[in-house]
Amino acid sequence: MKKEDCFYLGKIVSKYSFKGELLAKLDTDEPDLYDNLDAVFLDLRGNLVPFFIETSQLHKSDLLRIKFEDVDNEADADALIKTELYLPLEMLPKLEGDKFYFHEVIGFKIKDLNFGEVGIIKGINDSTAQALFEVDRNGIEILIPMNDEFITKVDRANHTIEVSTPEGLIDLYLED
Repeated sequence: MKKEDCFYLGKIVSKYSFKGELLAKLDTDEPDLYDNLDAVFLDLRGNLVPFFIETSQLHKSDLLRIKFEDVDNEADADALIKTELYLPLEMLPKLEGDKFYFHEVIGFKIKDLNFGEVGIIKGINDSTAQALFEVDRNGIEILIPMNDEFITKVDRANHTIEVSTPEGLIDLYLED
């Protein structure tokens, strides 16, 4: 399993007991969706390795208490602290309407209601306070804020996202 075929679920943050149990902080708005997993992939030195789950239960809202098979003592558990958890992309719940996962809109066209066709989404920059669509328009990068007020329609069938940006925003990138 490759990392690009998976999504980040969370990170192991601490031991829970002396019997090898661990606490993982989940990076999700719906932690209860991941309460009854059979297995997860752990990132061990850059390789995703499957770990089978003996038991798991939610602990204090966004923490998942996990007991992996064959992790039976504190030393085994210590070795896994700060390890990232991943699951295959197909295990993501399907989103509908105008909600989407960042990875699923790469390659979609962006159309602006005022400007017309802008270009193709080549990436999402979420390192700023507000996430941005990175749009390629014939070699020119145009950044469009991923603001709910700007996104008017997500058309999965036609791989298109319609936006309504403030007048002149796109033109700023095209002026010499």
